[in-house]
Amino acid sequence: MKKLLQKLPFYNKLVLPYHFSQSVAANIKYRSPSKNLHIIGVTGTNGKTTTCFMIWHMLNQAGIKTGLMTTVAWGVDKLTPELNHMTTVDAFTLNERISKIKNQGATYLVLEVTSHALAEYRTRGIKFDIAVFTNLTHDHLDYHKTMENYRAAKGKLFKKAKFSIFNADDSATTYYKKLSQKYTTYGIKRGENRAKNIKLSTCGVKYSYDDINIETRIPGEFNVYNSLAAAVVGKKLGLSKKQIEEGIKSLDSVEGRMNIIDEGQPFTVIVDYAHAPDAIEKVFDSVKNHKGRVISVHGGAGRRDPSTRSIRGEILAKNSDIVIITEDDSRDEDPEIIASEFIKGAIKGGKKLDKDLFKELDREKAIKFAIDTAKKGDLVLILGKGHEKTILRADGPHEFEDIKVARRILKSK
Repeated sequence: MKKLLQKLPFYNKLVLPYHFSQSVAANIKYRSPSKNLHIIGVTGTNGKTTTCFMIWHMLNQAGIKTGLMTTVAWGVDKLTPELNHMTTVDAFTLNERISKIKNQGATYLVLEVTSHALAEYRTRGIKFDIAVFTNLTHDHLDYHKTMENYRAAKGKLFKKAKFSIFNADDSATTYYKKLSQKYTTYGIKRGENRAKNIKLSTCGVKYSYDDINIETRIPGEFNVYNSLAAAVVGKKLGLSKKQIEEGIKSLDSVEGRMNIIDEGQPFTVIVDYAHAPDAIEKVFDSVKNHKGRVISVHGGAGRRDPSTRSIRGEILAKNSDIVIITEDDSRDEDPEIIASEFIKGAIKGGKKLDKDLFKELDREKAIKFAIDTAKKGDLVLILGKGHEKTILRADGPHEFEDIKVARRILKSK
């Protein structure tokens, strides 16, 4: 019945009173657990999770007991994997976890905040000390319908926050500044806090920010933005130069974000969560200096914005030597139909079916095909699911982890 109702064009608005009442009830049940916690909210289309991890790790390294709630995991010292395919969880779960984090002695909480959560009042009652904006690109239009609605939903966070930190290189910042009480900006091309002398490598990024020398162990130009946002948070909170530098550098990785899978093979395998067009382009941009062939594995989720499927297929085609279209969380949609939309885009991008474009709807077989096809010096990119522990098919969730599957296949070779 719920699945039928969700197909109604006005369904999301219809259930808003329910979400509002749930949030009120959750705050009452858990006695406003966010009270007396300093909360840092991070929102944007891409980069939220990595930015959250960098802030959380930096603050804990500086001796400030800090909790974390993201797409990947939640907790304080010991993180619990997030098994639901949801970033900002429902109001009851959210408040329950905040209560547990507070009871563990945390004085700060870094919370990844989605547009869905803001639109559905899940974060109602939470007071944000700092809000961070990473970027705004085409995504979630299956829910918000227009980019204007999507932008406005995220804007609710900056109306609530005491202080905001905006990516000056993103055009949406102009809109968000008008909503914010107080703010600063960061960026590469623009911003009050700017990254300079940038050096990119497959091992990470290096740059200077004022008198601070930032170094990450996570590659990609987008991690200049993510780490700079974290550094600006650190500076706003009064951390020293050393605390900011060491806090960011000592974070080894974020699960499912540009994870290099090394089992001694003569080629590179990277797993990343990228599934929005902009995120996929950024992954390709971060590996553009790679000398060998690029073999990409990707698919699309069911009941998610279908307008991006052909776009993503074209991006894959233009940036890969070989493209393998596979399944993602198809849910109750036909994976064949989803794949066909990707294939149309890939053909438009110059690929030919069964020559340099392949369809393998069994995700494990698709990953194996990519690894078996790879030669010395090649790069295999497994995109879309990243850290996720299950794959959602019509009959429900099935255990599946890109990282574990890739590692197992590599070990067997």
